Amino acid sequence: MTRTRRAYVETYGCQMNISDGELMEGILEARGYGIADRPEDADVILVNTCAIREHAEKRVLGRVGQLKGLKADNPDLVLGVTGCMAQRMGDDLARKAPWVDLVMGPDGYRSLPEALDRVRRGDVKSHETVVPAPSGRSKKRGPQLTVLDLDTGENYQGLEQRRTSDVAAWVPIQRGCDHRCTYCIVPYVRGPEKNRDPLEILGEVAGIAAGGVTEVTLLGQTVNSWVSGDWSFARLLRSVARVPGIRRVRFTSPHPNDLTEELVEVMAEEPAVCEQLHLPAQAGNDRTLKRMVRRYTVESFLEKVEMARKAIPDLSLSTDIIVAFPGETHEEFEDTLELMRTVRFDDAFTYKYSEREGTPATRLPRDQFVPDDVAQSRLERLIEVARGIQAEINAGEVGRVEEVLVEKEARDPGHLLGRTRRNKVVAFPGDLAHVGSYRTVALTSTTGATFAGEAVDAGRPGALTAVAGD
Repeated sequence: MTRTRRAYVETYGCQMNISDGELMEGILEARGYGIADRPEDADVILVNTCAIREHAEKRVLGRVGQLKGLKADNPDLVLGVTGCMAQRMGDDLARKAPWVDLVMGPDGYRSLPEALDRVRRGDVKSHETVVPAPSGRSKKRGPQLTVLDLDTGENYQGLEQRRTSDVAAWVPIQRGCDHRCTYCIVPYVRGPEKNRDPLEILGEVAGIAAGGVTEVTLLGQTVNSWVSGDWSFARLLRSVARVPGIRRVRFTSPHPNDLTEELVEVMAEEPAVCEQLHLPAQAGNDRTLKRMVRRYTVESFLEKVEMARKAIPDLSLSTDIIVAFPGETHEEFEDTLELMRTVRFDDAFTYKYSEREGTPATRLPRDQFVPDDVAQSRLERLIEVARGIQAEINAGEVGRVEEVLVEKEARDPGHLLGRTRRNKVVAFPGDLAHVGSYRTVALTSTTGATFAGEAVDAGRPGALTAVAGD
């Protein structure tokens, strides 16, 4: 009998990339591939990449160089780079890493098994780019392929992911983006917004619940701009929250402009929707926001925050912030720090501007670009302010009693790690048999970012426990 080929997918980047990694595994598994737990055991290695920041790309290039050594031990190994970085660099990536066999963008995954077969046969279609194999390479290996077509209709409807978690599930409902912020590469590597059919989404969620998973996160580049016919995102969120067996629903990442009163009302009314909202601000100055083409002002952003907190008083709020966008002055940076102090986010993902070739921001006058040492100094100050606020908020929550969904074993032996409905991370003593179940946990201390706790329920393995109260 012919040995089953095995694939290994190594993912870098955001939740959408993680979901794409599960999608590729599902596609390959449906075509007879086994899924390997480590690259050394695989016949196909796919490095699934992010292109949002330069640091991420450099890290991936280094990793691809490391994996090159496995080809010496396995001459039939196929090494591919997929995802946003593959789409952005394209043929240039194939030239920089000639030992890579396949370069495939995010809209090519449906044809992944056929592309791998063609790599082995050296057979390509005319619309794909062929990069001649380096001299001395086995003819059996064939040429490199780059599959980079952006398909405005591809939302991977009808394909099933290979779920890697028995506790929570990512459910992509949207691909691509129409907002075109000037710093962002996503519209150029993932194409325009493409939304899935609501009934298919609900069917997928029902299948997830039937498999015993009780928490789902709806994914999209600007997830709350999702629309399909007469279905709004608010209607979809309410319907997902009412799927039998689903106990927690989250969504990420929304755009502030699409945070409507209807959506906030659903969040407040549906018990399954978690009291957590990620709302990317990006900057705290109107001139910077306008140059970013974010299409809102600081005032209108604060109005959205007030609307959400009024409807959901116990809301946990997180954000994304970029410092040192080209042209940002010291005073404008201080405005961003003031926004942080005004809103007091529970968590913040902080970055300094990373130039991405092909985005409109790269065409701004070069004398407007902030020197790297200044950018790094601003980032460090932002992190200091954000962490200080987070530590103050979390210190005030010690003593609360929360429902925690147990996700995995914690770093310390004999301890479990889980999340509250408000997305706070808690470690507490417990048995691994509790993974996937809900525990009622008293928050006893905090490091500033995470909590330590003690279970206060009877807590038999697999039990679904109720929140004891604040």
